[in-house]
Amino acid sequence: MKILREIKLPGLWLLHSYYTMPPWAPDGSGRLLLSGADLVARIGEVLVVAPDGGIEARFGRHPVETDFFHTGFWQSWSPDAKSVYFLSGTLKAPAITRRELATGRETTIDGAMEGAPPDGEPLVSGLIGMLYAAGYGSGVYNPAIAPVPFEARDRHGVFEYDFATGKPYLRLSVQQLLDAHPDRERLLALDRELAARNRTPAGLTLMCYCVRWSPDAKRMMFHFGNHCVVAGRGEPRILYLFSCNRDFSDLRMSLDLCGGRGVHWSFQPDGQQLVGYADNRLSAVRLDGSGLRQVADAAGGGHPSVSPADPLLAVTDTGEGMIEFWDLERNRIVDAAHFSNVVPGKEAMLGLRNEFRVCHHPVFSRDGKSVIFNVLENGLSHLAEIEVPERKS
Repeated sequence: MKILREIKLPGLWLLHSYYTMPPWAPDGSGRLLLSGADLVARIGEVLVVAPDGGIEARFGRHPVETDFFHTGFWQSWSPDAKSVYFLSGTLKAPAITRRELATGRETTIDGAMEGAPPDGEPLVSGLIGMLYAAGYGSGVYNPAIAPVPFEARDRHGVFEYDFATGKPYLRLSVQQLLDAHPDRERLLALDRELAARNRTPAGLTLMCYCVRWSPDAKRMMFHFGNHCVVAGRGEPRILYLFSCNRDFSDLRMSLDLCGGRGVHWSFQPDGQQLVGYADNRLSAVRLDGSGLRQVADAAGGGHPSVSPADPLLAVTDTGEGMIEFWDLERNRIVDAAHFSNVVPGKEAMLGLRNEFRVCHHPVFSRDGKSVIFNVLENGLSHLAEIEVPERKS
């Protein structure tokens, strides 16, 4: 595996946003958009890194919470690379900031973000704080940090954020999705049973989260359920993937992943299929939920994506620190290597979000020639960029 470069910044725990979001500037300048944290001060910032590895701009300094060590501040480019969006505020009181790079002018509105859509505004997201209140990242059920009570299902779901008005719009509420759900009666029965058992207002910890985009931004998918909830609540794993158009029309249930069937689904480059793990194997499905099939024996449960230059080449990572390239035509590994993703001696914290563990989150460049990912080494996370291998006949 050929390493093209490593991006390290002294004293900073550094990472890119997510495996579905190329950190390279969309204007072809070669700049990278990253987040870095000073672990002593517990303060993070957004960084624009020049092609030579120098810092071109730094801004957005604010305290880090548990979520930072997974996705940074969800820093995202605008389509013209003239502005940057990033998550500010807190998990309980989230805010989104847009910064114009040339002027430094910032606009902040209330709301959460999980990366900006490829076509820019308006932004769309669930409330990330709900995910962490359910126990994701910490392993502790803590509804007190939720920005909206779980039981207020008509007040949280998938939001649209318009910087022109500065207002959030709840476009699809958890209650709307529950009312229209094909498994509605079963979910309501479970909800009543768990509410009585746990003596809580809501039984099932239902929420909407993990909004992901097709490359052309014409369609989005999102998760509906509670797959991250802590075991102590006795909840079954509830996870459905829904998809809809950019304007929220044509809402469909694309996949039922209840009962521990799979993780980490996102769009393939064709915008018509999803790729992820189902029944512990790398799989694909069409947006209408048809054609679910295994596409490779990859079983690492990591973060898979398909090359934008070769629809039969995929990259994924594993919890054990492997980066693997898979030939989907021949169902075989093209290349693989291990990169550290945990501080030695802290392996027991692999399921948590903190400075002792990082997800590699490998992501293809827009031309499919390289892949970049996070690496944890000597107590600090940094970035490694590698050359994409060719599939051979």
